[in-house]
Amino acid sequence: MGIKRYPANQCACVKGVADEWGILGNFGRASVVVNGVEFSNSEKLFQCMKFTHTPVIQEIYAQSNMSIKMKARKKEYEIYERKDWPRYFLEALKFVLVTKYEQSEDFRNELERSIGLYIVEDETGRRKEADAYGAVLVGDEMVGPSLLGQFLMELRDTGKLDYTLPDDALDFIKSLT
Repeated sequence: MGIKRYPANQCACVKGVADEWGILGNFGRASVVVNGVEFSNSEKLFQCMKFTHTPVIQEIYAQSNMSIKMKARKKEYEIYERKDWPRYFLEALKFVLVTKYEQSEDFRNELERSIGLYIVEDETGRRKEADAYGAVLVGDEMVGPSLLGQFLMELRDTGKLDYTLPDDALDFIKSLT
């Protein structure tokens, strides 16, 4: 998708959960339910989708806030990561965003409030250069791939995101019931 450049003064910057646009981030305060299992935020759902090993899934599910991502990044967990994760993680991200959109009125309202703005995950201060999901402030522009922002803007503008998950993508839920 390449590097994008957005005028900073025309951006809804997603940074911290408590910030103005915090609910738009995956750690935003909007729980989601999938197959009867409640996830306190969409990041928890996203990270659980990455694994197939029950103890790892349960440990990630038990975490809160940033520790979810830190737990999922542990080196020893790499062997438990879905082998197809690199091919479908963007589809998984779209799935969690659509699920959040369908289930959270607050999330939908904030997306609507952002009409006319570019949405970016602001990684300024956390990274020198943006990772695939976000952007950093460079002069008076937000610069980076901003995949999360692109998906959020598409969801806001069309009310949908097309995605295709593997047939077994939600099998991890069995580890939590």
